[in-house]
Amino acid sequence: MVMDWDKLRIFRAVAEAGSFTHAGEALNLSQSAVSRQISALEESLRVPLFHRHARGLILTEQGEILSRTAREVFAKLAMAEARISESRERPTGPLKITTTVAFGSVWLTPRMKEFVELYPDIQAHLVLDDMELDLSMRQADLAIRMTPPRQPDLIHRHLFTVHSNLYASPAYLKARGIPQTINDLDAHRIIVYGAESRPPVPNINWLSETAQAAGKAPAVLTVNNVYAIQLAIQAGLGIGSLPEWMGEGNESIVQVLPELHGTPTDAYFVYPEELRHSKRIEVFREFLLRKIAEAHL
Repeated sequence: MVMDWDKLRIFRAVAEAGSFTHAGEALNLSQSAVSRQISALEESLRVPLFHRHARGLILTEQGEILSRTAREVFAKLAMAEARISESRERPTGPLKITTTVAFGSVWLTPRMKEFVELYPDIQAHLVLDDMELDLSMRQADLAIRMTPPRQPDLIHRHLFTVHSNLYASPAYLKARGIPQTINDLDAHRIIVYGAESRPPVPNINWLSETAQAAGKAPAVLTVNNVYAIQLAIQAGLGIGSLPEWMGEGNESIVQVLPELHGTPTDAYFVYPEELRHSKRIEVFREFLLRKIAEAHL
């Protein structure tokens, strides 16, 4: 029997996620499509790979064997690819970087010109997605994440701490007035992330919770993207929470209620164990740390 690599990739995602739904979100596939692929793989192997329970999926003994083997195979393939595509003396080849839409769009992309000019033999690919891509499945080579990795085979390094503040546009404040206390939010429009999507950082809706505790009516707008929240604030729609690095130096918005802050979160540089010795990973990490220091993040 010839193993279907695509089905094996999907199997690895399901084994990591523990559910068809979460694996489908990671792979950008429907829950039914993931389920069909797993059923087809089980049929071809003639063994069950998961115990189905109402609370999720648990690997069978045969599933555990396949999971360990798949992890080893993909790790060896990744290592071989890294060795083939780059030289230790001169970093060469593709480098796929994933991070959140907001950080990638507002902070990282404007700085990529310098990196590309420093390392012209590296082909940089930015994949901006608030959903976490599976690095062990080589959906990307490295990630800049706002939460620590949950998978044990990923190496991570702390980059900086993210502080969140409240912002509004000058035009909005001129029309509505500047809030002086938390209770003043009742007279203002607020913009929040909402609960429809899995957020890129924990406690992202702290403004909504703070406003509700103060008796404020529901938000005027929910939008499941931090970059879009910034654009809504700049357009004068209302008051919203943004990471401090999005507010500093942005003359189109101003901070309000400076005594209010969201819970600090941490950003991490994350990559698979098998790419520990990758020259491309190394030079990008050093470049990123230098730019973070320059920006005083």
